[in-house]
Amino acid sequence: MVVQAEEGLLTTSGVRVLVATAVPAERDAVAQAFPADPADVDVIDIIAVGVGPAAAAASVASALTAADLLGAPYHLVVSAGIAGGFQPEAPVGSLVVADEITVADLGAETADGFVPVTGLGFGTVTHRPPEALVREVTAATGARAGAVLTVSTVTGSAERARVLRSRHPSALAEAMEGFGVAEAAARHGVPVLEIRAVSNPVGPRDRAAWRIGDALTALTEAFGKLTPALESWNPHEHPDEP
Repeated sequence: MVVQAEEGLLTTSGVRVLVATAVPAERDAVAQAFPADPADVDVIDIIAVGVGPAAAAASVASALTAADLLGAPYHLVVSAGIAGGFQPEAPVGSLVVADEITVADLGAETADGFVPVTGLGFGTVTHRPPEALVREVTAATGARAGAVLTVSTVTGSAERARVLRSRHPSALAEAMEGFGVAEAAARHGVPVLEIRAVSNPVGPRDRAAWRIGDALTALTEAFGKLTPALESWNPHEHPDEP
């Protein structure tokens, strides 16, 4: 893999990958994992797509469409960045790879509690990355596999964290872009993966306990270990249906 150009173009043998982060600091952390010399191999782009599922979906959809029009489509989209981790399973500084990408707050509040949009009879709430790729990446990076929740409002209380875990017992992390990235990828028939480095616990917002620098370092280290996993993965493997 190599890095080139201002947005952080990477390469890996045989598989074209689009890496989507929310902010430039995350994009730069991913780019630091790779050497800077260009090579005559296929390209992976790293782009900062903005915060939240809507911005992520719009940016990724545009990038996928542009690649298709150029006749160089991507084989994989990766949502990457830092995240809150559900304790104690995903401690600060650890890595999480999504075996499901689930939007946690798309639906309706009713007298009987929250109903996801699928319970209202339309839409989807979960995308599943390719199982074999999840296995390869977790083995290569030492990450834990579990659900990564996408939220539009970050959790700020212990009660909200408890409610989310009760609805999603396999959840390990919470972030804001994965479902938007996955929705765009699904519209283009491209598999999706989500990798998150935990910067803070999910729950009360104690900024003194955040370790953003450590999480960005963990993100760099994780992408530095991805080359064998991507090279051994069959891009024609289809993700499971939600």
